[in-house]
Formats: sequence, structure tokens, C-alpha cells
Amino acid sequence: MSGEKTEEPTQQKLKKARQEGQIGRSQDIGAWVGMLAASIMLPRTLGKTMDHAQELMEKIPDQIADPDVGKALAIFREALLSAAWAVLPLALTMMAVGIVAAGAQGGIRVATKLFIPKFSRLNPFSGFKRMFGPQALWEGFKALFKTIVLGVVLYLTMQDIVPVLMTAGQLPLASLLGVVNDAAIQLIRAAAVAGIVMAAADYFVVRRRTQKQLRMSKEEVKQEHKNTEGDPLIKAQIRAKQHAMARNRQMADVPTADVVVVNPVHVAVALRYEPEKGAPRIVAKGKGPMAAKIRELATENRIPMVQDIALARALNQNCEVGQEIPAEFYAAVAKVLAFVMSLKARGAAAGFHRNPNPTPAMA
Repeated sequence: MSGEKTEEPTQQKLKKARQEGQIGRSQDIGAWVGMLAASIMLPRTLGKTMDHAQELMEKIPDQIADPDVGKALAIFREALLSAAWAVLPLALTMMAVGIVAAGAQGGIRVATKLFIPKFSRLNPFSGFKRMFGPQALWEGFKALFKTIVLGVVLYLTMQDIVPVLMTAGQLPLASLLGVVNDAAIQLIRAAAVAGIVMAAADYFVVRRRTQKQLRMSKEEVKQEHKNTEGDPLIKAQIRAKQHAMARNRQMADVPTADVVVVNPVHVAVALRYEPEKGAPRIVAKGKGPMAAKIRELATENRIPMVQDIALARALNQNCEVGQEIPAEFYAAVAKVLAFVMSLKARGAAAGFHRNPNPTPAMA
């Protein structure tokens, strides 16, 4: 049936969908990649933070011994600035990861149409469909799979750290904190890698669902093609009007011609020669009915018509209206014009004439 959506969406449909925010993308990709980037940046950030904290702690005893509000505020301000500079690379990295992840999944675009209220979004039946449809089943499966994978990652990580914690009493505090810190970073990285794999699967599912929602029927494709390229009937009418206007312009210039070279019946080419403007120029040409109209106007305006079969065909085929004749036709056209001038000298130019020196067959 023509109403079945079996066709892939056109570029125009995809462009409109992007403008409306209907893009197949997974929000999890940015989150998990951001977590992985954070796990890489976090040790450096914590290290800098601890160094700055240690420097500030060394100043506190002096402040306690000699209290001063100005110095205390300076220490507090320095602590805030140190924390901000330490966290800034991590924040910029997370922001860059989010932008890149969004751009890689279809570009970054503000869909203003999503801010326009639509009552169809409040339809309870549509809400039930989303809650119990295939999309809801996939979201439920995804949540369950996340829980299982993260549980396995946590179990494997804790399996390595528990024996160390059991002997924590025999380790210095710094060593114990280092072990816990390494285990936490390892846990975050393992969870992030597993999350990225799940997010990639989610991306392909969401993209496939979006592409399916954007499918079009054959009738929609035809209609869009008409809207984009123009209705063939209207385009044909426009072309017909353009051709009619071009014919009318040519017909208006026929009375200004010096000679009409004819075939004698099927082809007619009107030439005008103005020495101060260069070579002879084509002012009108045509075949069939167009040639008949040119001959009719030539008769009405007493323009000489000269039969030269080879020249008429060559000019009609190789020259455009308004164009000067090419150099290869100079000699043949010059003979025709000289013949017309001799007729005018005798007062017998008007009417139909045969060229006494017809042009040999030419391209």
C-alpha cells in the first residue's frame, strides 16, 4: 500500500528532524566517556589539591599563634583559588567530552521547536504507549544490564582490595590511602569502560528506532520531491512560457534583419549586419512553424529571403540568437550579403531569391 512507510527518509526529512531535535543519540555515551576522562584526570587533580592543602595547613599554626583577620581571609581566599585552579582542568575536560560526544552523534543544534508547547505531548495514551511499548522494554533491559555489569565490576574490584584491607593494621596510613585510591580509580575506569560498551549498543538501538520513525511512504517521497524540485507540470508550463517569450523577442527583431537565409521551407535564419558593431549577428532562427513565421514577417517587411540550403542548416545548428556568426561562416555570409546588396542596387531585393553561388555542404 502507498501509505506504508517503507522508504528511507530523504535528506530534507532528516534535516527537518534535526531542526526539531529528533536525533538518534544516547545520553549515556557522554556520561560514561566523561567518567572515563575523569578517572584519568582525577589522580592529577587530587594530587594538586593535596599539595595546595598541605601548603595551607603549614600556615595555620602561625595564624593560630598570631591571629589576624586579614591574614585569615587571605588564606581562605588562597584556598578557594587553589581549589578552583586544581579542579578547572577536570571541569574543562568534562565539558569538552560532552560537546564532542554530542557532536559525534549528529551535531550540536538548539532545537527551538522543543520549547514550543504541544498538547500532543500531554496525551495520556501516548504516555502509556511509551511506558509499556518496545522503548520502555529496552530501557528496562538496559537498566537491569547496567546493574548486573556494575555489580560484577564492583565485585571483581573488591575481591582484590579486601585482602589488603584485612591487613590494614600492618600498613602505614599513607600506603593504605594509596591502595584505596588506586582501587577506587580502577573501579571507576572499569565501570566507565563497561558503560561505554553499553552506551554504544544503546546508541545503535536508538538510532535504528529513530530511523524507523522517520521512514516515509512512497507518496510522501513523491510529494517531497515535488516540493523540493518543483511540480513537473508547473516546470513544463514555465519552460513553455520562457520559450514563448524568447520566440516573441525573436519575432520582434525580424523586421530589423538585412537578409533571411532559408532552406527554403524547413529552416530560416535572419541576419543583421552593422559594420560598426562587428560581424553579422543572428537576430532570429527556427525550424518548422518558427521558420514559417520568420518567412511571413520577412515578406510583410520586405526583407530579402535567399535560398542557401547548406548555409541555413549550418547557421541554425551552430549559432545562437544574438550571437555574432563564427569566423568559419564569414565568407559564405559575405557572398549572401553581396548578393542582397546587388539586388537592392537594382531595386529588386524584396521577396524570395536563390543564391547564384550556393554554399557547399558544411558542418
